[in-house]
Amino acid sequence: MEIEIEQGALNLAIRIAHVEIEDISVGPSNREIFNTLEMEVREELKARFRSPVQIPRNRAIKTYRDLYWKMGIDPTKQRPSSEALIRRVLRKGLPSINTLVDAGNLASASTLVPIGIYDVDRIEGVLVLRVTKEGELFEGIGGAEKVMSKGHPVLADERGIIHLYPYRDAMRTRITERCERALLVACGVKGTQKGLLDTAIDTTLANFDALEGA
Repeated sequence: MEIEIEQGALNLAIRIAHVEIEDISVGPSNREIFNTLEMEVREELKARFRSPVQIPRNRAIKTYRDLYWKMGIDPTKQRPSSEALIRRVLRKGLPSINTLVDAGNLASASTLVPIGIYDVDRIEGVLVLRVTKEGELFEGIGGAEKVMSKGHPVLADERGIIHLYPYRDAMRTRITERCERALLVACGVKGTQKGLLDTAIDTTLANFDALEGA
């Protein structure tokens, strides 16, 4: 699946890597393998961040925070999804949702790259990375419908917004156990190396294979 990028998003120096996977089976994660992978990620993060105050000083995290300030969002109140996941892994651990969502969450915490995952069969028409128009609506997973202001970067199809960049996905295209085709998107900003985005995708795919417990 192709993703068009409009000038408004380019002006914010946004960059992505993405891949579509087909003929997949999404189900509950193998709990033993999930716990093992999460423990490995936690140990990596403990070695990298000796104290929570070091997290926002990390170069990769800082690039996402800089984008937030540019958009008028306070990143201490609304954190990029990767930073939020890091803090949760270190504090109390991640909930297990399903094999594909878990795979992405673990990969995001490990690589520090926000990752969005969408059910391809719930996407309508062409996907575009663009900025919002005043008054557009967005319904995020687990949240109420939100009225958007102008100029926020989003991923949208012909029906509407499926991702607020780079921290929240839409309810409509969420991954459930009925998903048979999925789109994985690694979300980068100015300063994010292309290789790191590819690594985030590859790590998600490896985690997905492992969590099936085959």
